[in-house]
Amino acid sequence: MGSCGVLGSSSGAGQALQLLTPKPGLLRGLWVTLWCCSMAGPWDAVLRDEAALKQAAVVAVDAALLEGVLMRTDAEPNASEVVSYAPFTLLPSAVPRALFEQAYAVQRDFNLLVDAISRDKEFLERTLASTIKVDDFTARLFRIHQQVLDEGLAQSVFLGINRSDYMFDCGAASPPALKQIEINTIAASFGGLASRTAAVHGRVLRVLGKPEEAARLLPNNPALGLAMGIAKAWELYGSPSAVVMFLVEESQRNIFDQRCVENELWDRNIRVIRRRFRDVYEQGSLDGTRRLFVDGQEVAVVYYREGYVPSNYDQQNWEARLLLERSRAVKCPDIATQLAGTKKVQQELSCPGTLEKLLPGNAEAVKRIRATFAGLYSLDVGEEGDQIAATAIANPERFVLKPQREGGGNNLYGEELKQVLQRIKDSPERTSYILMDKIEPQPSVNYLLRARSPLKASKCISELGIFGVYVRQGTELVLNEAAGHLLRTKAVEHADGGVAAGVAVLDTPYLV
Repeated sequence: MGSCGVLGSSSGAGQALQLLTPKPGLLRGLWVTLWCCSMAGPWDAVLRDEAALKQAAVVAVDAALLEGVLMRTDAEPNASEVVSYAPFTLLPSAVPRALFEQAYAVQRDFNLLVDAISRDKEFLERTLASTIKVDDFTARLFRIHQQVLDEGLAQSVFLGINRSDYMFDCGAASPPALKQIEINTIAASFGGLASRTAAVHGRVLRVLGKPEEAARLLPNNPALGLAMGIAKAWELYGSPSAVVMFLVEESQRNIFDQRCVENELWDRNIRVIRRRFRDVYEQGSLDGTRRLFVDGQEVAVVYYREGYVPSNYDQQNWEARLLLERSRAVKCPDIATQLAGTKKVQQELSCPGTLEKLLPGNAEAVKRIRATFAGLYSLDVGEEGDQIAATAIANPERFVLKPQREGGGNNLYGEELKQVLQRIKDSPERTSYILMDKIEPQPSVNYLLRARSPLKASKCISELGIFGVYVRQGTELVLNEAAGHLLRTKAVEHADGGVAAGVAVLDTPYLV
């Protein structure tokens, strides 16, 4: 769809036509179509053997504990004396190889795009103008962005770690398509645990008598890729005694995911400290050249695993964020890059000509990026926004209503979407949301393993994330890589929410 507030337009039509035109690789495309049109999967025979699945589930849990696929418990989120396995699927989920390869191929393009947006002050200002009038959280981030620019950037090295998330859309009459849900530019999680999940599924498949299938699971190590980006930024900062600071939440259930990245840095003899916003407020300072010190230690890189939702902030935390942004330290992300990941920016990118302006002279990258867009619509005040709101109220099952929030569990669907839009349709408040076509993935059957939950089959859908890492020094891009993948799966009855939100579970792609 890829429209800019015009229902029924279709930027994906050309792509669909290309896919339907006979050419080399057509059989692969037909196989993807067949995969999407059928509930059949590679584990159909296995799923009929209940006794074998029960035995495999016991092995799977022990394998997850051995491999370190771990989270702290709800009861004690800041203590590691008692831990549990992170929730995961019993079996790896089938993923179309062509769409998986497409997601990897476009990731470097998305890295370039995010970086270009973060450097374009006028684009961010124009795009977020309506949103910051009604969304206080985005407005406060934007005010810090403006203040830092007005003072003059002290930071000269820029590090981006993002994750672009997709589903496989089988809802249209055209062949199945890779469609982007969102791009996360701050605190993109589970790169660490995703590095360890394939080994668990390999063990399960071998126990179930599928050694050849186990051998076909792809190696995947996002933790290494993320750490290489951080290490490169630390190196370019140019102070061997400076540390990398993980800025972490008060509640740290997902610490082992972060430790995977942290340990890669320690292996490179790069010192890592973990601090919260309040530690920065109480112990942080800038010297005359705006070098950042926390508890007397110079900080080269600030890696945010916090700071992406309003509940992360009180007045002291906002002051700490401003201190960090004013510093010379490499922020991952800097505040402009966080703003580049807002839903309003995502919607604006689908407007005709926008990608071309942000990536001039890069027509192939623009084409690859645009092919992944679902229909995205503005709810800005005006006739166009009125029409789109009315269409969504009349057909709520066709759309997703998205606020400017990260972290999962924020989107609205169905009757809830309808009720909220009816309430705000004549209010400027509606500009704090965007509307997106609802993606229709093909469900499959799997078992979702959670501590103290019964073993039962569930109809599931999956979401593929590709991690991207880039480093820029001044105007020179010195690193631009796809760093690995994350597959998350949830039962179809849950419309929204990720692993950290307690809805989705970790998974491994089995390419078909």
